[in-house]
Amino acid sequence: MPIDPRAGQPPLPSNLTDIPRLVTAYYTDKPEPSVKEQQVSFGTSGHRGSSLRASFNEDHILAITQAIAEHRKAAGVSGPLFLAKDTHALSERAFATALEVLAANGVEVMADQDLGYTPTP
Repeated sequence: MPIDPRAGQPPLPSNLTDIPRLVTAYYTDKPEPSVKEQQVSFGTSGHRGSSLRASFNEDHILAITQAIAEHRKAAGVSGPLFLAKDTHALSERAFATALEVLAANGVEVMADQDLGYTPTP
């Protein structure tokens, strides 16, 4: 892979993400189920998308986590679920959303005692 010519330099303003806008969109923008780009999509490291495109938001995390809780119940899984997060800007919000759903479903959750994150390679 070639080295980017801007490697080692400060980012350009156009490369920065507006984090408050990203967080607001996570809670307020609602995906349109018929729009493919706004549907839940998984990649090799999990759920993919951006709240700025309504493809990663609270509605997605609510639905995914509820499906996990229902699957565990139907499969007779009663052990704890290990929940972690990473350094992405919405990870803390998604963690809290998932935790609420799991608690409401009576799922025992195990998390890092310091509520830290799981580093990604």
